[in-house]
Amino acid sequence: MKADQVPNPSFTDEAPDEVMVARVVAGDTRVFEGIVRRWQSPLVNLAWRFCRDRGRAEEMAQEAFLRAFRNLAQFRGDSAFSTWLFSLATNLYRTELRRLPATPLSLDEIAEPPDPRLSAAAAFEDASRDESLRRAVLALPPKYRDAVLLFYFHEQDVPAAARTLRIPEGTVKARLFRGRELLRSKFSRPGRASKFASLTPQHSKEARTP
Repeated sequence: MKADQVPNPSFTDEAPDEVMVARVVAGDTRVFEGIVRRWQSPLVNLAWRFCRDRGRAEEMAQEAFLRAFRNLAQFRGDSAFSTWLFSLATNLYRTELRRLPATPLSLDEIAEPPDPRLSAAAAFEDASRDESLRRAVLALPPKYRDAVLLFYFHEQDVPAAARTLRIPEGTVKARLFRGRELLRSKFSRPGRASKFASLTPQHSKEARTP
């Protein structure tokens, strides 16, 4: 092997996604391991938000990487690689959940977070509130759930969420609005508005979107 053919062990940890993709498409399939290392945790976390089962989330993420590898030549660079990858993964996860649904939840079954005035453990209150909110998001109808998950929990702005879900930006905004309304009806009781503060309509990413 020539000196210039010796792989640089730090290459896949430092190179931009697009450079790594080009290398894989050109035949250096080993570079895909770096893509997996870089994006494995985000894809597993995204899958877990859909199914709430760690083992199943890891399997779904593995399938997403396999599908990404097979379709890598279709990435044209029109958007960030992360957007392309999340779009592929999100649609795979949605298909998987239609095939084998996760344990169904109803908004009416989600316990409200405890009133902070009745608890002395602030950290526990925050964890309980966040867990209740996440469970409520998962109980939303899928089209609202997907938009809320991407926008609030994976910090995609409206254009990125629209590309991921392959729907118009206006549809994303409408689904976010409706999803918030459903969640607000569950959590915004008199004197409890602060529990819903993390999902307010004035969220900065949406406010910046024309």
